[in-house]
Amino acid sequence: MVTICTYNASTLASESSIEDLLMQARKIKYDVIGLAETRRSHPLNAVYDTGEELFLGICDRRGVGGVGVLVSTDLSVNIDSFEQLTTRIGRSRLKRCGSTPALTILAVYAPTSNYDEEEVEAFYLDMDRFYRRPYILQSHHWRFQCQEWTKKII
Repeated sequence: MVTICTYNASTLASESSIEDLLMQARKIKYDVIGLAETRRSHPLNAVYDTGEELFLGICDRRGVGGVGVLVSTDLSVNIDSFEQLTTRIGRSRLKRCGSTPALTILAVYAPTSNYDEEEVEAFYLDMDRFYRRPYILQSHHWRFQCQEWTKKII
């Protein structure tokens, strides 16, 4: 069984915020944590002494977005790749290893109803495009989608 969590980080731009994330993550049982709103201006791929692996993408020019994943020590050997598809969508691929199936995990940061309709629609079109790609839907693969759906009240 793979335990996947989500976390809206608000920011992971500083070393102290990353250290805090790692400290808090060690208090829970997880294999992968999908991270949203990381607000980093530079990507990060780090392997820590404990064996945890952190992948962080970048935010947009306004400082909005940024996604990533934190992978536990036990599952870090399964990491195949992390790719930031947009500033709001990231994809992690984990290889099959023992009883752990191959996984493709999408970590997303959806725009709230405060954003204009064009930006919200563009996000969902991107999600649809990445969600429907054949290699995500291969048989014997699990797909997890971490997201926060927002309703716009009209």
